[in-house]
Amino acid sequence: MLGLGSLFSSDMAIDLGTANTLVYVKGRGIVLSEPSVVAYHVKDGVKKVLAVGEDAKLMLGRTPGSIEAIRPMREGVIADFDVAEEMIKYFIRKVHRRNTFSKPKIIVCVPHGATPVEKRAIRQSVLSAGARRAGLIAEPIAAAIGAGMPITDPTGNMVVDIGGGTTEVAVLSLGDIVYARSVRVGGDRMDEAIISYLRRQQNLLVGESTAERIKTTIGTARMPDDGRGQTMQIRGRDLLNGVPKETEITQAQVAEALAEPVQQICEAVMTALEATPPDLAADIVDRGVMLTGGGALLGELDLALREQTGLAISVADESLNCVALGTGKALEYEKQLRHVIDYDS
Repeated sequence: MLGLGSLFSSDMAIDLGTANTLVYVKGRGIVLSEPSVVAYHVKDGVKKVLAVGEDAKLMLGRTPGSIEAIRPMREGVIADFDVAEEMIKYFIRKVHRRNTFSKPKIIVCVPHGATPVEKRAIRQSVLSAGARRAGLIAEPIAAAIGAGMPITDPTGNMVVDIGGGTTEVAVLSLGDIVYARSVRVGGDRMDEAIISYLRRQQNLLVGESTAERIKTTIGTARMPDDGRGQTMQIRGRDLLNGVPKETEITQAQVAEALAEPVQQICEAVMTALEATPPDLAADIVDRGVMLTGGGALLGELDLALREQTGLAISVADESLNCVALGTGKALEYEKQLRHVIDYDS
């Protein structure tokens, strides 16, 4: 008689994102999606983890001196090795809920521009967190698989994955990357642009969570037709007299604040098109460009890109989950996609 444990595979795929971490378990799909945030208590120089994910995110920017809430991932790679390891351990345990589980095989996606040192750090963290084997897959390939693009065909496909820390622009054909470029612009840079715009234009200091709320509520990549658009009430600290203040921000102001990061994404797409071999470029004109990642949900970003490039731009159905779904598919169909997974062994 088979034990229950052998009926369910414990192998998993992890999209270790700058903003969110998603875990896909073989045969079960995406089972966890939480912010990549860890809160810990420092006592006598020793870090003790207090909260991870959703609970820790609520603490960002609101902690007393003895507690720190940080995001261990910066621009798609590990910035704080120990904290990242704790976070991965926590997510693996949360998915399994049992203390005794066979060591899983884990595939993690990494930005195309990650250096060998950064890749080794991610692999090491996953192995230290209890994996039997750690495979790596390039983020643009995972995003394209997750968006349902026919990447194994001998035709050019272009995917633009806009994550929290990086934007990856890649041209794929025959199941591999022909050209890829990683620019360190993403959702975080957009939040920073909103914060610095409000500081400059309205002498108002807002936190990261407020900036993120502005971006997701009324964020847009194009100027509204009426030159104003929707409005939103926000609160922050008045920099002139130091007291809390409430004010209104319009969609036009947000578009102005986001103009630079949006322009950088457009330029990355244009550079990729210039570097693409002519036959593949012809395919891309035919098929258009696929946007994936959380940043693809920014209002009218597809239209802004269409105006710049003249190409058909579409946003993937589950753009937030594309990378996790693609990494999961690589795990499910490992034999067919073997060449895109790097096991370093």
